[in-house]
Amino acid sequence: MSILRSTTILAVRSESERCAVIASDGQATLDTVVVKSQTKKVYQIFDGAVLVGFAGATADCLALLDKFEGQLRKHNGQLRRSAVELTKEWRTDRVLRHLEAVLAAASEEGLLMISGSGDVLEPDDGILGIGSGGPYALAAGRALLSAGSLSVEEVARRALEIAAKIDIYTNDEIVLEQVRW
Repeated sequence: MSILRSTTILAVRSESERCAVIASDGQATLDTVVVKSQTKKVYQIFDGAVLVGFAGATADCLALLDKFEGQLRKHNGQLRRSAVELTKEWRTDRVLRHLEAVLAAASEEGLLMISGSGDVLEPDDGILGIGSGGPYALAAGRALLSAGSLSVEEVARRALEIAAKIDIYTNDEIVLEQVRW
């Protein structure tokens, strides 16, 4: 049996607005069939100080979400250190290394893309997209950021709406979470 996968996650962080937003679509697919249109893929963790969005196999993502929050607690909320420790565990653990997922994490400390292949990457421009529609949302988000004075929340919402019109694995049931500092 196939696993639930494919999504669009866009994370946008702004020092001037003192906030970060992670937005996702709500669609979950099983092979080529939409099985759910309002799936939650963005979570506030570590007492609301960190946002995490995920793309990949749902059960794998939720397992990694728990592991990541454990690392945040262990390292007093240090986003980068927790992400590196999660990635090290993810790559070396016999069970975890088979998990298929990519995480986007945001906090006051920064914005990171975390993967099981050992990546802990911080974008240069404060915006990142993951999932099947991630490149579309990222391109739209960058254009919206450069073209005007929209808030990060408006940029994320509009970019997801654009991606939903292009990517067949993305719908317009947008979930958006925000963290402020």
